Amino acid sequence: MTEDLLVADFFDDPLTGALAQQVLAMKPGQRLPSEREQAQELGVSRTALRDRLGRLESMGVLERRTGAGTFVRGLRPESVSESLLLGLVASKMTVSSLRSVRFALERQAAYEASKRVDHVEVAQMAVAVDRMDSSEDTSELYEADLAFHNALFAASGSPALIFFADVLHGVLSRTLQHLALADDRERMRVLHRAILEAVAARDTEASMLAIDDHFVWLDELVAANTEQAAARP
Repeated sequence: MTEDLLVADFFDDPLTGALAQQVLAMKPGQRLPSEREQAQELGVSRTALRDRLGRLESMGVLERRTGAGTFVRGLRPESVSESLLLGLVASKMTVSSLRSVRFALERQAAYEASKRVDHVEVAQMAVAVDRMDSSEDTSELYEADLAFHNALFAASGSPALIFFADVLHGVLSRTLQHLALADDRERMRVLHRAILEAVAARDTEASMLAIDDHFVWLDELVAANTEQAAARP
């Protein structure tokens, strides 16, 4: 299946699909043709065109500037995160229910990273673990944790995994920042070093098991945090 077919199949509305295809062929910052030119080219009314452009703008893909035209912004993870949050609220899902999705993404990232071993990104993972070893500061530990997982996804070499990890991070970060990572510093260090060593050794099975252990620990932190919140008067 070609990329063109994937885009065409994604949108039920042919006009939105045609515009999306046009946007995908452009770079962020480029200006779209005028509405008159686009309407003529696509054989539609300017009213219909404005409606579809408005949809893409609401997705964060386009930016309309008064007096200047419509410009490509590109699909940013932050924009998708905002839409995802609205979807969660509308469907009455909890943010915590997304942790299993993040777990699946991270497990696959560890598998792919251990198969290809990007030495630069593995080195970045090692730097993050060293930061965990040398710091007792909660905010520093959180930043090192974030740097470690960003490097793990980068090491996977998968643009899709990296993109969706960024999307979920935008939703989950507010929750994870409040976890008491510093309350279990030593286990945090051991778990992250186990992931690092498994990836560096190209051991796909051990890397996924290490991710399993990491998320068991994370779930324990979340449960403890919930209990503490419930016990407060």
